[in-house]
Parts: sequence; structure tokens; C-alpha cells
Amino acid sequence: MPADPTPRARRLPRRLLQLYVGLVLYGASSALLVRAGLGLEPWNVLHQGLAELTGLTIGVVSIIVGAAVLVLWIPLRQRPGLGTVSNVFVVGIALDATLAAAPDAHTLAVRIPLLVAGIVLNGAATGLYISARFGPGPRDGLMTGLHQATGRSIRLMRTGVEVTVVVVGFLLGGTLGIGTVAYALTIGPLAQLFLRVFAIPETGAAAAEPRPRRTSSRR
Repeated sequence: MPADPTPRARRLPRRLLQLYVGLVLYGASSALLVRAGLGLEPWNVLHQGLAELTGLTIGVVSIIVGAAVLVLWIPLRQRPGLGTVSNVFVVGIALDATLAAAPDAHTLAVRIPLLVAGIVLNGAATGLYISARFGPGPRDGLMTGLHQATGRSIRLMRTGVEVTVVVVGFLLGGTLGIGTVAYALTIGPLAQLFLRVFAIPETGAAAAEPRPRRTSSRR
């Protein structure tokens, strides 16, 4: 009789499901924030600004920027995982697909609930895909790589990079507003909550794996 699968092997289908459901929901949540029109998360301010400049869709720009960020991992000696590469493509595709299906919102009575739903869904998506433990998103890996290369804190590296992308994105026409501030203030606690909700129990060899850094996203 074949040996019973190890606990780690039994968890693999759940981990893969969490990874891809989380990435799809991340893209969908970003699309809700776009439709709300009250301000985007930092990297999508840049993506939207570049989309305005180039005429490409925001999802395609997200994929291109994600791939470019992965190239920056090479001198920083970061190693991508399945989740890292999947993040680049799945989030952008899901973002564009949701935008194609979701109509524009014209009144605050619709836009505010869309904003709230987008932020909460983003937190849930972050908890899902990070808990799957298939590697960080390309933009998170950039922060940790800069931290290791410079010796400066991750908080400082993240703040510096995200302030830069917000300013550049805004100057290019990206949407900066109350939603950007609301996202910045709430995504950390939401991600931490959903990391606990979607945590996959670790036993045996899996318990020795590095735990995911409890941080907001992506992205």
C-alpha cells in the first residue's frame, strides 16, 4: 500500500487554493478602489498614472511594473517563489477583468461602500496569499531586499519607496485621496487579522519554515 501523504503534502492543495484565491481577490479589491474613485493604494496610484500616460490598462501596467521590480531583485539577491511570480500576472489580470465587469460609480452613496469593501477585501486577500507561504509579492521583496542591502529598517524602506511611487503616480494622473489615507491606516490591522484567520497550522518540517512577515501586501 502507498504511504500516507505527509501533513505538508496534505496541506499543499489548501495552500495553492489560498494563494490563487487571494491573488484574484487582491486584483478584484484594487478594481473596487479604482471604481470608488476616492484614492488608491500607493502602488496603484503609480499604475494608474502610468496607464494614463501610456494608454495601457492599469492591469497590464501592474504586470509590467511587477516584472520590472522582479528584475531589481537580482542585484538585491532576493529569491522569488511561486507566489511571487504568480502575483505579477494574476493580480493584474484579475484587476482588469473586474474593471471590465464593474460599472463606474457616480455617487458617494455608491463610491463610499465600494471603498470600504475594496479595503476590507484587500486585507482578506493579503491574509490569504501570504498565509499560503509561497513567497512574498514582488514589491514586498523589494522592501526586504533594500533593507538587507542598506541596513536600514524595513519601515523606512517601505515608507520611502511608497511615498516615491505615490508622488510619481499622482504627478502622472493617478488618483490620490481620502481612500489612500484610509487604506494606509487600516490595511496593517486588517492584514494582521486575516493572517490569523487564514493561518495554516504548521507541524513537523513545515513548522521550521520561515513565517510570513506580517505586513500589508503586494504587492
